Amino acid sequence: MPVTLAAAALDALVARLRAAGCVFAEDEAALLVAEAQDAAELEAMTVRRVAGEPLEQVVGWAEFRGLRIGVEPGVFVPRARTGLLVREAVRALGRDPEGGGPVVVDLCCGTGAVGLAIAAEHPGVALWAVDLDPAAVTCAGRNVAALGPAAGLAGATVLLGDLDAPLPAALGARVDVLVANAPYVPTAEIAHMPPEARDHEPRAALDGGADGVDLHRRVAAAAPRWLAPGGHLLIETSVRQAGATAAACEGQGLAVRVVHDDDLDGTVVVATRRAA
Repeated sequence: MPVTLAAAALDALVARLRAAGCVFAEDEAALLVAEAQDAAELEAMTVRRVAGEPLEQVVGWAEFRGLRIGVEPGVFVPRARTGLLVREAVRALGRDPEGGGPVVVDLCCGTGAVGLAIAAEHPGVALWAVDLDPAAVTCAGRNVAALGPAAGLAGATVLLGDLDAPLPAALGARVDVLVANAPYVPTAEIAHMPPEARDHEPRAALDGGADGVDLHRRVAAAAPRWLAPGGHLLIETSVRQAGATAAACEGQGLAVRVVHDDDLDGTVVVATRRAA
C-alpha cells in the first residue's frame, strides 16, 4: 500500500523539495508519496531527490508519449521534446514497405523510449536499438521485454556498442527509419547544465564535442550504408545547431529538411536517402 501522509507532513515534504530547487514541488511530492510503499522508502526517495537525482530515476520511470518507461540510476532520462523525434519518425514511415513491416534503428537508445514509442504508434516495427552504455542497454532490454508486446513490436534486438558498429551487415540498405537522439551539448556547456543532468546522467549521453555536432556527423556518415532507398534518418538537435546537423546530412547526399515544434521545444533534422 502507498504511504499516507497527514497534511502537515505533506506540506513539510513540499517545503523540503522546494528548498532543494524543485520547481514543481507539489507535483513531485504527490508522485513520491504515490510511489513509496512505506515511510522509510519515502524518506530514502526524498533524500535522493533533494540531493539532485532526477525524479524519474528516483521513482524508476518516466512518462513518454503515453508509455511508462523504466528509468534506472545513471541512465539518460527521456525528455518530452524528444516526442518530436517520434512523431516525425512515424510520419516518415507513412506506410509499411513492401515485403513486411518497417525496420527501425534507434542509435544512442538510452532507455529505449524512442524506439518503443515509434512501435506503439506504428505497430509491426522490427526494432534494433544500440547504446554505448551497458547500463542503458540493460535498461532498454528490460523496457523492450516489458512493453514490446503491447507496443506491437514485430521483433526487437538491443545491442551494446558504438553507434552503428554492432549492427549486423544483413541490415545494410534495409533500414526504413534510423533515429538518433545522440548527445548534442557542447563540451564547454556541460558544466552549466542543471545538476540533475550534469551529475546523474552519463557524460557520454550529454557531450556532443566542441560544437555539439560531433556525433551527428558520425551518424550522418554512417546512415547511407544502412538506409533503404527512400529511407529516412532523423536526428534530434537544437535550433542553434540545426544548420550544422543538416549540413552533415547534406554532405552525405541526403535530402534534408528541419522540423521545429515550439510547444515541445524540439528540433529534428529529417534526412532522406533518395530512391534509386
